[in-house]
Amino acid sequence: MRKVAFITGATRGIGKEIALTLASEGYDIALNYRTMNDSVNTLKSDIESKGVHCLLVKGDVSSYEDAENMIKEIITKLERIDVLVNNAGITKDGLLIRMPKENFNDVINTNLIGTFNVTKMVVSQMLKQKYGKIINISSVVGISGNTGQCNYAASKAGIIGFTKSLAKELGSKNILVNAIAPGYIQTSMTDSLKDEIKEDIAKNIPLKRLGEPKDIANLVKFLASEDSSYITGQVIHVDGGLLM
Repeated sequence: MRKVAFITGATRGIGKEIALTLASEGYDIALNYRTMNDSVNTLKSDIESKGVHCLLVKGDVSSYEDAENMIKEIITKLERIDVLVNNAGITKDGLLIRMPKENFNDVINTNLIGTFNVTKMVVSQMLKQKYGKIINISSVVGISGNTGQCNYAASKAGIIGFTKSLAKELGSKNILVNAIAPGYIQTSMTDSLKDEIKEDIAKNIPLKRLGEPKDIANLVKFLASEDSSYITGQVIHVDGGLLM
């Protein structure tokens, strides 16, 4: 039986690359989406072209009920979840003095509470299996902070604390929990930046370039594999040396 990976926020950017990479490794893939469109169906076809199953599950990770329903559907149709990648996230940047409370709450609800909702449901299944890998996508901003991102930094810092605590709870159950802290990665978020801004960012990175989604996906592939069987509770930076 093939292993099953569930990736949240996987319809574009880093999540999409993670899904395609794990599919290439032979995992059956479950993806969550909020709005169906042509790109979602195209991604499903691309994944299935690799000879694996792809299940699309609709839901908002910030909803406890949606998270519960998504996990039930995955278990019913794919029978197990071996790897969970909590990737879903949003930004609503702005200086705190001008930040509406809705913008703070929305980011916390999706990024941090969404991680709790999905993980809580998946852990019950992993305990039955006596096996699992949980990989949480945090950010270097959760470590260093960043002007105009109090909400985002708080959510990503929370994920780090969540990861370390859960790793201690589940280590004896053969369930490993780790976090990845990406730096500046070339996605639709950074595509909106002017070239001169991206050049200024790159100057402060020892490798002198922004990362690519594949850089994150390759680490997920490793953490999902048996090669990482003695690694848990870690926060691994993928940032070109930005934070040292």
